[in-house]
Amino acid sequence: MQGTQLTGFVFTIAKPFPNANVFFSLHLQDWRIIGPFIRGWKKGSWSWRKDSQALKGAIQLGIGYAVGNLSSKPDRDVLMQDFSVVETVFLPSEGSNLTPAHHFPDFRLKTYAPLAFRYFRELFGIKPDDYLYSICKEPLIELSNPGASSSWFYLTSDDEFIIKTVQHKEAEFLQKLLPGYYMNLNQNPRTLLPKFYGLYCIQCGGVTVRVVVMNNVLPRAMKMHFKYDLKGSSYKRRASRKERVKNSPTYKDLDFQEMHQDGLYFDPDTYSALIKTLQRDCRVLESFKIMDYSLLLGIHVLDRKPLSRGNRCDSRRGQKVLYSTALESIQGNVKDPEPVADDDTLGGIPAKHKDENLLIFLGIIDILQSYRFIKKVEHSWKALVHDGDTVSVHRPCFYADRFLKFMSTTVFRKLHRKFWLLGKLLLSLPCIRSRFVLHACFLYILYISFKRSIFKKEKEFPPCRKGVFSGVSQHPHSMTLPPPCFPLLACSGCVSYTTYRKLQKKTS
Repeated sequence: MQGTQLTGFVFTIAKPFPNANVFFSLHLQDWRIIGPFIRGWKKGSWSWRKDSQALKGAIQLGIGYAVGNLSSKPDRDVLMQDFSVVETVFLPSEGSNLTPAHHFPDFRLKTYAPLAFRYFRELFGIKPDDYLYSICKEPLIELSNPGASSSWFYLTSDDEFIIKTVQHKEAEFLQKLLPGYYMNLNQNPRTLLPKFYGLYCIQCGGVTVRVVVMNNVLPRAMKMHFKYDLKGSSYKRRASRKERVKNSPTYKDLDFQEMHQDGLYFDPDTYSALIKTLQRDCRVLESFKIMDYSLLLGIHVLDRKPLSRGNRCDSRRGQKVLYSTALESIQGNVKDPEPVADDDTLGGIPAKHKDENLLIFLGIIDILQSYRFIKKVEHSWKALVHDGDTVSVHRPCFYADRFLKFMSTTVFRKLHRKFWLLGKLLLSLPCIRSRFVLHACFLYILYISFKRSIFKKEKEFPPCRKGVFSGVSQHPHSMTLPPPCFPLLACSGCVSYTTYRKLQKKTS
């Protein structure tokens, strides 16, 4: 045994497993990184201090075996008892008649509800070969965890799937949730809720690691200039200093109100589809007594830097998963079996913020927190010290209403249809010079309409006296103009002047 001294406490670390750099320890208090492979783990529980490659390899081997073994079972309808099935297999390092040999420590694999998750994968158009190729072909990419949980995140090399470690209570709750999740996906596969493709458990030397396979919300090939974790609450909803110094920090609600205080603007149809999807998903979560979920929001600014397609260029042309992008999740006919054709937007939702053109990527995450007894105690305790309505943990009904109100009024906003159509026409033109010409023509049309309306009134009411402008009557009725004229003239004039200035700078 080997002892490590830290702030007056002695941490005991057991010898590693053979053929792997794997450690175990009993935690006495919160602590930070000790050594190259040892991580701090809060809440005083047993934890797996691991060589990252060993754990990732065991996950890939276990999922590969589980999916391959499932192919021998005939296709049939999912029954109620299928949601509670747990299949267990032992994978020794030397191999057996049923399992392959490997260079990892001996471990036991549990596969939860294999037939149900196979149905979910088929529902989203994931073929077994594509699923195995994505997860097992290349090493998994480890991601940093910006949240308060102790979960580890791994991303597949083709950017399709996220593998997340979950706690025992979360895995247990997900298994109980499966029948309702099955019903919801059958009614509407287009949703912003997480899409679960598998739940597995790896047991090694008395230590258990549970992982869930989900869809990837933020494509790694698209640079996210801003990333937010939004809940609609305000208590302690600001990114920490440690988080802010990261290369790609994840901000929170109060940061959004400071950095994007005007909100994100969508065209009317997109805004309506997005809010309806959020409303439907929140009501589903409320019915399951789920709260403390978040909206993961990624913002790519189109005007700042050309799109970087990276490793995802080839893989997304042969899209493996239906309804996997943000745009597919909120639009289109649910009976349409084909995925939306891929382009340079990677399925992002077009939006605007001030003068910037954006692509929005989003999804609801962390839905495995139910409003159980411990959460009720947490809410009551925080409500004694702070305003109960501002804390994150709250009753599911209140949480859903607060979440929807924040998203529909503060985060997402609707562009006026007339100005959106005009802006869309202007932005579709290939160069600034063409836009300037169109602005000039628009101003001329408004000027003609202005003169005709005055001329028509002068015929009805003879002028009393001439005003400053020659031929313009000062009769009170003769100056009545169509209501849209003044705002349209003002807006078009401002835009034309701005476009002219851009054109002047470009030519100089």
